[in-house]
Amino acid sequence: MTDHTTGSQPVPPAEAPQDAGPDHHDNRRQVLYWRLLARLFDPEEQATLESASLAVVDDIGLPSALLDPQASVDSVVQRHPELADEFDGLMTPGPETDPAGASRDRAAEVRRAALASKVLLNVFASGSGTVTAGQLARWQSDAGWLERALGCTPGQLRGGRTGPGVGPTGTGGRGATPDLSRLIPAIGPALGALEADLVKRMHLREVLADPRLAAQLTPSMSLIEQLLRDKNNLSGVALANAKALIRRFVDDIAEVLRTQVEKSTVGALDRSVPPKRVFRNLDIDRTIWKNLVNWSPEEERLYVDRLYYRHTARRTTPQRLIVVVDQSGSMVDSMVNCTILASIFAGLPKVDVHLIAYDTQALDLTPWVHDPFETLLRTNLGGGTDGTVAMALAQPKIAEPRNTVVVWISDFYEWQTEPLFESMAAIHRSGAKFIPVGSVTSSGRGVVNPWFRERFKDLGTPVLSGHIRKLVHELKTFLA
Repeated sequence: MTDHTTGSQPVPPAEAPQDAGPDHHDNRRQVLYWRLLARLFDPEEQATLESASLAVVDDIGLPSALLDPQASVDSVVQRHPELADEFDGLMTPGPETDPAGASRDRAAEVRRAALASKVLLNVFASGSGTVTAGQLARWQSDAGWLERALGCTPGQLRGGRTGPGVGPTGTGGRGATPDLSRLIPAIGPALGALEADLVKRMHLREVLADPRLAAQLTPSMSLIEQLLRDKNNLSGVALANAKALIRRFVDDIAEVLRTQVEKSTVGALDRSVPPKRVFRNLDIDRTIWKNLVNWSPEEERLYVDRLYYRHTARRTTPQRLIVVVDQSGSMVDSMVNCTILASIFAGLPKVDVHLIAYDTQALDLTPWVHDPFETLLRTNLGGGTDGTVAMALAQPKIAEPRNTVVVWISDFYEWQTEPLFESMAAIHRSGAKFIPVGSVTSSGRGVVNPWFRERFKDLGTPVLSGHIRKLVHELKTFLA
């Protein structure tokens, strides 16, 4: 197989005999991948590669629409629904093949190569110029198919609406099909960057002003960021459509996060309070065990002289949760996730939640903490970063340190580093639980100032890595 730019061109697979050996299938697969690379780096058709690829897909019974860059994966699946299952888990690792390759189904590998090429081309050949709402929606759908092919839930790698999902899992022998699951840490940021670029290239205000076009938009973190940045410049129908998109996005994420928090129990059992003597609290097992001394072998009867009940009363000391979020531009994902998370914890009994957002100025969002939608509308993304102004609001809220947890979410690239760190260390020494978090994203990405990272580690409060599930676990542990 030679490069298509040289004088020696590959022979179209359809010309090869149908009973050819393994090399025949390998050549077919290489044709498809060469065509993919040519399309990614040069949108112009390479006639020989195009005709050879068309011969391959026709011969193996796949629709020619797989080679059409303008056809979305959705449109292909709608016309050929039997392909949906083949796209799921397409690029996930499978069982090891026989060392000699005896268990490899090379014909199936060619088929999977054609399907994988379709998804990769649609996602990574994003073009240039102005983007319409329909094009953005189509790209988001295709990106969702790529995530499904990698064994993830749609939106997971982009830190989008569905939040944490299942990780990559094997679904069968994939043979020589590219196993991209190991590249997921790099694919996630790449997808996020592509989506952000598409949103920036879209005339968003014009789209929002047209209800028909606005209805085609699929909420994503990149889109929500642009809406939050531009909300003060919107009015009328455009503002109403923007709010509707933000509301949809917030509700979707809240549903995911709520399932992670809903099992939280607040307050330890208070054994100083006698258990309530009602039937539903009766501890049958303990009652039997404690009364075994009263067993009568002759009568085969157990005489019970004391009943035991379970403790259900819990300590009623309120737990205070203070969430401080850096709302500078690089932290938008954290801002959205933590605002929603704070509202969920605020809905738990005996939890007093306070929310502070800051850049070079600080804003106490506590009055709206129960409504993440209203909270986000009051944020102003962007600007510099000065955590000392947020600290001035947070410190007076710590009335009972032993019952207080302070969660500080930032990349910690601060203007006044040493004064801020000393204030944070003082909170830790007071007995309050201080949790520094590098970022709170659905995909776990984030960068933290190494100066702060080392000092937090020495203080005994290491920075949590970026995944929101870790923060949920920490908070549930404190509140339980």
